Amino acid sequence: MMLTSGVSGAQISPTTAPSNAPGTGAPGTASPSPGSLSPATVPTPQPGTTPAPSGSGSSAANPTPGTRAPLPSVPTTVNPAAAAEPGNAAQSATTGTPKPASATPEAQDMGTSPIAPKSGDGAQVAPGSGDGARGDLTPGAPRGAPEEARTPGPTEGAKPLRGPITLAQLVARARTQDARVAEATAELRKFQALYDQARWAWFPRFEITLGAGGPVPEARNNGLGGPPTTEASLEGDWNFGKVGVTVFSTGNAVLPLYTFGKLSALERAGEQGPKVGAALRERVRAEAGFQAAQAYYGYQLARAGLKQLEEVSKRLKDAGDKIDALLKEDSDQVSKLDTYKLGYFRQLVESQRATAIQGEQFALTAIRLLASAGPDEQVEVVEEDLPLQGDVKVPDLETSLKQANARRPELKAIAAGIIAREQEVLIRERSYYPDLGLAGYYDVRWTSSATRQRSPFAYDPFNDRTAGLGLVIRGTFDIPIKDAQLEQARAELDKMHAQEQTLKAGIQLEVTQVQSQLAAAYARAKSFTEAEKNAKRWATAAYAAFDLGTGDTRELVDAFTALAQASAERGKSWHDVRVGLASLARVTGAVPATDE
Repeated sequence: MMLTSGVSGAQISPTTAPSNAPGTGAPGTASPSPGSLSPATVPTPQPGTTPAPSGSGSSAANPTPGTRAPLPSVPTTVNPAAAAEPGNAAQSATTGTPKPASATPEAQDMGTSPIAPKSGDGAQVAPGSGDGARGDLTPGAPRGAPEEARTPGPTEGAKPLRGPITLAQLVARARTQDARVAEATAELRKFQALYDQARWAWFPRFEITLGAGGPVPEARNNGLGGPPTTEASLEGDWNFGKVGVTVFSTGNAVLPLYTFGKLSALERAGEQGPKVGAALRERVRAEAGFQAAQAYYGYQLARAGLKQLEEVSKRLKDAGDKIDALLKEDSDQVSKLDTYKLGYFRQLVESQRATAIQGEQFALTAIRLLASAGPDEQVEVVEEDLPLQGDVKVPDLETSLKQANARRPELKAIAAGIIAREQEVLIRERSYYPDLGLAGYYDVRWTSSATRQRSPFAYDPFNDRTAGLGLVIRGTFDIPIKDAQLEQARAELDKMHAQEQTLKAGIQLEVTQVQSQLAAAYARAKSFTEAEKNAKRWATAAYAAFDLGTGDTRELVDAFTALAQASAERGKSWHDVRVGLASLARVTGAVPATDE
């Protein structure tokens, strides 16, 4: 008995691409048929087609166990570099407490294929003791239920934005209102329903038939099985006598009593479903929150770049006015060539301004999308300086790896998937044993044109009242098929253990990459901060010398060029630090404190 979402959880492996956004991979259904003794299938979760904004594939409607069903990949980043500040909504996640993540396996009937269970087989669940005896499964709240599965969708429950949006607000809205989060929430609700179905698989299926019909020929005798007492009751002629109608009802049900632990294992396997669903939803939430931080810091980078370009442009304009004035005075300090040089650099600044405006507009569009803003809703973003006031404490690699191994939802999902596979192996091993149950039936019939027989030895198809209750045992002897199914279940379990090792290695590589990128970005940020200070001093001195007539144009242009380059690199490096901290929080499985 297996749940395919457990397999999906096992396939979640991070990418090792240079981007800060690690790759993602995401998470069918036959109804159990209680009434027979053989445990049937817990419905197989079938992931729907997932939109892939970056060209990622969509999952198939009925995936084969072991295939990957990827989540949407990360949209194009505003600035794909490494980097976020302690205390902001994304970075504060590193100290948050991870939410319980939960994962779904797929159950299968003992006598059916793991992929195509027979709809006619029954399904019952035994208690945790494994002996199949019922009595502990009473109606009520499902045991092991995860956190509340319902979350407002991209428009449902979204409050209008008031005032400039902060990073904390943007991350919180992205984690709750993003369409991918709504999709993952719906999957979680489905997994919970499938688990409930598995819990109640033991419940007998009462098959009841009601019917009425006619006309029924006359059939009269003494009620003790004697010969017909009327001419019309004789057969072989066209004399039907006083015809009537017949009404009947039949029913049967089987309650499992002992299944050698098959139904208990079925319940434990189905219990992993909500765990996989919650883990996959948490992964989508983390991805949405990280993308929100990327968009936010990209907007701040573009805004800061525009301010820097304004300052440089103003200084170049002042220098140009000074050169024009000196040319009119026929000063030997400048020449027409200096005008051409300055004009060239001023046009370069204008081209950079167009690029910065484009980046600002793209980042604002991404923020609107992630904040689930309405078409007519105005979105303003607070202005925040990218450079951090204090020192950034970059977590060491060992600490980051420990946090990732303890909190990553993908690891929780694959752990639940392994449990489900182990239960499948157990069910396959116990499928060689028969099932014991309590069966009951009844048959009630009444016909208006027939005499009811009072003798227990008289056959009466017209007016019958019978009922019965007894113990039944059921088993099959398709040993070769069961051997093949058991071997398949063991192979799937070994495969998932191998996938777990691959996943752990991928997470280790991903955390190592992000942590090293963050450390390098912080080192660059500190260096370019000092470089910008020196470039400002150089530019100030060069402009003063040029204004006094003791400096030449080349020195002035070189100083402004160095200042523009240092300012741009400083802003980008601090952007990388900010995004790197948010990325590290995501790859270590931290949950922002602002989350609901």
